[in-house]
Amino acid sequence: MERFTGSFTQQEPIPDTAIAAALRVMQSGRLHRYNTAPDEIAETALLEEEFAAATGARYCLAVASGGYALATALRAMGVQPGDRVLTNAFTLAPVPGAIASVGAVPVFVGVTEGLVIDLDDLAAKAEGARVLMLSHMRGHICDMGALMRLCDARGITVIEDCAHTMGATWDGQLTGRWGAMGCFSTQTYKHMNSGEGGLIISDDPALMARAVLLSGSYMLYTRHRAAPPAEAFADLRLTTPNISGRMDNLRAAILRPQLADLPRQCARWNERYRAVEAGLAETPGLTRIQRPAAEGFVASSFQFLLLDWTPEAIRAVIARCGARGVELKWFGAPEPVAFTSRYDSWTYAPSAPMPATDRILHGIIDMRLPLTFSLEDCAQIARIIRAEVSAVFQGDTSAPDLTPRAD
Repeated sequence: MERFTGSFTQQEPIPDTAIAAALRVMQSGRLHRYNTAPDEIAETALLEEEFAAATGARYCLAVASGGYALATALRAMGVQPGDRVLTNAFTLAPVPGAIASVGAVPVFVGVTEGLVIDLDDLAAKAEGARVLMLSHMRGHICDMGALMRLCDARGITVIEDCAHTMGATWDGQLTGRWGAMGCFSTQTYKHMNSGEGGLIISDDPALMARAVLLSGSYMLYTRHRAAPPAEAFADLRLTTPNISGRMDNLRAAILRPQLADLPRQCARWNERYRAVEAGLAETPGLTRIQRPAAEGFVASSFQFLLLDWTPEAIRAVIARCGARGVELKWFGAPEPVAFTSRYDSWTYAPSAPMPATDRILHGIIDMRLPLTFSLEDCAQIARIIRAEVSAVFQGDTSAPDLTPRAD
């Protein structure tokens, strides 16, 4: 019985060009984004300029984390304590955490079997909300045209959480470019790796001027190359609080070469996704997520559903796959484990049960797909999952027999 021996948390090395750029920054000693020599352009300012160009956005701001980017977007929009902010029931804790951090109230919207926000539920809960923080959770993108029509008709401003969709599109348009602001993450498990980091994009000069000031620019905002003109700051510079969360030049230097290589890396992730997807075709009891033709996804992880399975059976699948080296995470566990918490785990944001959504969340199985996996690794992982899901589906919940067999 084959066993996978790779690591689900091992990322590729930082590229040599990025290491060399980081070394130059360290040798200069000028890590702070505003600590520049005469006529020097900060690495952070260059990253913002290049990310804005890559996404087609007018403005970009580099910050300390994806979560900080989300909270900054909310503050820039003037979200106040007690305001209702809509967001996905299927997301990760930094999303409702950002909403709660500004004193607002997360209002959770249901999830479909495609693992995207339920537009019917969104319409039903829209009353009294003026902001939707839309999470493209695990890289699954809803019908963005339909969502924007719904929100525009109700006066709801959209912030896109693009932590899992850097480089992804819907109907040919990049995520982050549909709503008023797009927020990205460069945490280790995302599409560009600086350990921690975030990026905000927008075409709105007032929103981005506020975001730059909130990030801790002091009166140095003219050193930004992808920021609004100085006049956009005139009425805001003394009334906007400094909530320091700048990105530094070291992380920016690491990210710039990765940004240049992003299209190739995205294609490699999708090759791995398709290899796993093909290997799981027609597995008894397993539901693969259907990807719409309009969705130009970028996969750094893989999800499938074990719909209507008992908790004992799902635990058996996870345990049997784990014994064979395949690490699966279950979003339906009664108690949060690592990052797999759910909307009813976040007691700071009380919510009513959502039976249709609860059924789907109960069955979501999640797996990382680092680029350190080869296509052969992905095929092997799929074989192991297929075998263990099939065994449990047929009633075998015992531990797998890993005793080597003689030929």
